[in-house]
Amino acid sequence: MRKKIVAGNWKMNLDYNEGISLFSEIVNMVKDERKGDQLAVICAPFIHLNSLTKLGGNDVKIGAQNIHDKESGAYTGEISAKMIKSVGVEYVILGHSERRQYFAESDELLAAKTKTALANGLTPIFCIGETLDERNNGSYYEVLKKQLLDGLFGLTEEDFKKIVIAYEPVWAIGTGLTATPEQAQDIHAFIRSEIHAKYGFNVADDTTILYGGSCNPGNAASLFAQTDIDGGLIGGASLKSRDFTDIIKALNS
Repeated sequence: MRKKIVAGNWKMNLDYNEGISLFSEIVNMVKDERKGDQLAVICAPFIHLNSLTKLGGNDVKIGAQNIHDKESGAYTGEISAKMIKSVGVEYVILGHSERRQYFAESDELLAAKTKTALANGLTPIFCIGETLDERNNGSYYEVLKKQLLDGLFGLTEEDFKKIVIAYEPVWAIGTGLTATPEQAQDIHAFIRSEIHAKYGFNVADDTTILYGGSCNPGNAASLFAQTDIDGGLIGGASLKSRDFTDIIKALNS
């Protein structure tokens, strides 16, 4: 049975004290809203990870926003999977559209990062999604299929079962636009069908697929009501404790 997850992505926001304050609020609020079979995750900047893992307990898991694909070496300014795992981090976002766009991360690089994350006991939240041009010209199915094929489908079945996928329509990130529940369900069902074709029904049915495009308290319930949407990867709304908790509540409805 696939997990239901709401994962917050703080991106490059909040200094140390602000992060501790917000996270403490979230932990206290989530205790009252999270059901036993659900997971709340906060993916924070590196400076927060060590402290947040000590504060989260069983109520909120901690994720990083990136790792290097190599285990160690002369890569100034980078951080390894082993480093973040050593402070208790359990999740890592890979392939976010901002990493793909601003840092030119390719599917091949992301495939290597994914294998490194898995080798170090981390659960990747692997992002895929199409741009507005790709949506408008009708090539989005091919784009998503290629991201899956080159980024994830080189994994063994056993390793793939450890992956969480996040569908993030790039055209809906930070724009205020949101895919309709029907559009989001269509893509989630397509992703699941591709997994089915590669790994079989049981793996596809057990794979958690999150929606990651401007999800907020106002639209979360209608998105989460869709058959193939198992939660959300939340950007701006994760920076407000009430909004983030309300999105978790929507997962219960």
